[in-house]
Amino acid sequence: MVDPARARKLADRIKVIVAKRLERGLRDPRLGFLTITDVKVTGDLQHASVFYTVYGTAEEREGTAAALKAATGLLRTEVGKNITSRLTPSLEFILDAIPENAAHIEDLLREARDRDTEVAGLAASAHYAGDEDPYIKPREFVDDEDESDALDRDGE
Repeated sequence: MVDPARARKLADRIKVIVAKRLERGLRDPRLGFLTITDVKVTGDLQHASVFYTVYGTAEEREGTAAALKAATGLLRTEVGKNITSRLTPSLEFILDAIPENAAHIEDLLREARDRDTEVAGLAASAHYAGDEDPYIKPREFVDDEDESDALDRDGE
């Protein structure tokens, strides 16, 4: 097992190398506007998963995935030239679902806000089914002395 810090450094280095190579351009018209979001390297440094997002439609995402699959060998060669590791890790490109997940979470939050305002409106016009305070309160007893004084004043 390799030091986790070394694996993180290698992952960061691979991210930079792949992003720079893609910035210089691949001669593939299917390649869309993409961003490398993260790279994860296995503990033995043999495999690297490259996460990316694509700005555009589903067709552009599929075209970009096909272009990256076709260019995997070229990008692996580029990584091998620019790292100081004995073995060059294999590359796997995975579409990162961050934008879709973020949109889904925003939809859920919007729905929760709508429901909260609806419940607040219902609560404002709600009435108690019984007494406002349903708890039994202890009876207040009058002191015997106070009671006898009150009786004496009345003349009884």
